[in-house]
Amino acid sequence: MGAAVSTTDFERIFHPRNLAIVGVSKEGLGFGAGICNSLRAIGYGGEIYLVNPKGGTWNGQTLYPRVEDIPGRFDLAIIAVAAPAVPAALEACRMKGAAGASIVSSGFKELGTAEGIALEQEILAIARRGIRVIGPNCFGIYCPRSGLTMLPGPDLSRQSGPIGFSSQSGGMAVDFANLGKSMGLQFSKMVSFGNGADLRETELLQYFGEDPETRVVGMYIEGVRDGEAFFQALRATAARKPVIVNKGGLSDAGARAVQSHTASMGGSGRIWPAILRQANAVQVRSMAEMADACQAFTLLPGRVYRNLTVLGGGGALGVAAADAAETCGLSIPPFDDALAGRIDALLPKPGSSPGNPVDVANPFVAPRTLKEIMRLAASDPRIDLQIFNSLIHHYKNMARITGRPVREVTPYLELADDIQAVVAETGKPIVVILFNPKSGMDHLDVVEMFADARRAFVQRGIPVFNTLSEGLRAIGHLNAYYERKRS
Repeated sequence: MGAAVSTTDFERIFHPRNLAIVGVSKEGLGFGAGICNSLRAIGYGGEIYLVNPKGGTWNGQTLYPRVEDIPGRFDLAIIAVAAPAVPAALEACRMKGAAGASIVSSGFKELGTAEGIALEQEILAIARRGIRVIGPNCFGIYCPRSGLTMLPGPDLSRQSGPIGFSSQSGGMAVDFANLGKSMGLQFSKMVSFGNGADLRETELLQYFGEDPETRVVGMYIEGVRDGEAFFQALRATAARKPVIVNKGGLSDAGARAVQSHTASMGGSGRIWPAILRQANAVQVRSMAEMADACQAFTLLPGRVYRNLTVLGGGGALGVAAADAAETCGLSIPPFDDALAGRIDALLPKPGSSPGNPVDVANPFVAPRTLKEIMRLAASDPRIDLQIFNSLIHHYKNMARITGRPVREVTPYLELADDIQAVVAETGKPIVVILFNPKSGMDHLDVVEMFADARRAFVQRGIPVFNTLSEGLRAIGHLNAYYERKRS
């Protein structure tokens, strides 16, 4: 086993004052050069030392022939050399005083060969002598505050946030970082640990549990090294903050894919759900579901929401909302006659309905009217949370009529301000559904407007989901976590 969390200098690993990249090719765009370009593009401000056995320069920067030739110490190493050369490079970095090393190189235990397994054992032996290792076969660290980024991540956000994420898959980590950026999610740290020869899921979970910057923990897991230690860490962390887990390899075919990907033993698809439920972790089955759950946990106050209102357009909305709500253990209670009458007086005619769900019928109802309807709906003492099912894609028709850009005719900023005001006044959160059926090549202006609208809502602390069922599912995850925690 690796060293205990308390003996690991995570500060130097996540916020290195300077770092070394071992394995920068002079020609082409290898991993080492790509990582250097990504770090510079995202704005890492520390000194970056580059190592190539032939020496010389690369893009005007000195290439040191050996790690030993680097002047002074460095906090973090990124190693991108051929697998047989990794142990010697790692030992040299340890001797230079590095706190940690991220090994991007592959060709180890995941191959299932005696040579690959032996090389990974060498890495672990060096780690035990005093340097923490992330990887091998990984993309490393993304830390917005320090400007660390993964190999394919030069355009990730520099805005730090409350979500800590660890992943055995490098591709899954980068995809989630990009998905999160598009949704307005913000990360404290993200770690892709690949084979996990040294630092892996359990210690990272313990770290995120103690990290004051991290309020929600997300994990993509293929397998664990020590099941009992992991369960204890999971239960302890979930008692303090939400832990959301996507467990890969639960099917027979998935388990075989996991074994060839990171050489991890996945475990039984029947056992994992029980373990996660017992520890009060939230289980999701895709990274899209992970992103939705993270948004719910970061933007909604931490409590149980049982009774909802749904406001939007279309008679089928009521049927879809009732079905989806029941599946997620939620209720949409009808308003009493007096409240329904007051709401009805605000609705356009004909075709509208003042019940719960509220069918506004007309997609061009002014935001100030929607604001009054939501204010009235929140006055029902049974209601815990409101859902607004947006119809702003219809403003494309208004843009055609007026000859103005769709972004100019769509009142999403006014709507975002009004929803924020209702939440502040009533103390009852509002969730927005931004479903866009107009997403083809002839509606790119609508796609752009939806991105702007999502940003406007999220910046005001209003969660946004693509569909009603996805939003209700995320609220269901929130409820399950806080109900179990309360009991």
